Amino acid sequence: MTEPGGSRTVYDGKLFDVVVEEWDGREREIVEHPGATAIVAIDREGCVTLVRQLREAARKQLLELPAGTLEEGEEPLASAQRELAEEIGLRGGRWRELAAFYTTPGFCRERMHLFLAEDLERGAANPEEDEEVEIVRWQVAEIESRLGELEDAKTIAGLLLYLHARARP
Repeated sequence: MTEPGGSRTVYDGKLFDVVVEEWDGREREIVEHPGATAIVAIDREGCVTLVRQLREAARKQLLELPAGTLEEGEEPLASAQRELAEEIGLRGGRWRELAAFYTTPGFCRERMHLFLAEDLERGAANPEEDEEVEIVRWQVAEIESRLGELEDAKTIAGLLLYLHARARP
């Protein structure tokens, strides 16, 4: 693995930092992010659960897989299970990791762990005070025909990986 010639922090935020690294005489601004998880959540009724929420950077509400940021020292599976229970009240089930990938490797070190959780039980959600989410459920059979409604990359990737996994014998 190659390493930068130098690095300095230019922004130290609550969620992420920005560093400037020198690579062969060129400076690159890089977002340092702790990582995240996203979940393709399939309940016992055969529905995938999505959330619609305001994404200020996009200037609109987006329909997405439930997801969240890793807390310091937290394992990805524990983070995914915590986020799913808090955000939309789904618990239990069978879990497996579908993929792990960089979300925007051109400028960001965020690595996302994508999980499939099936046979989930519905319960009470306990979202954080600043979270306003609308829960949206689609029948699994509808996913392929509704992909065009999505604008969030992790959601498109996650649902396509889920459909691909289902199609394999």
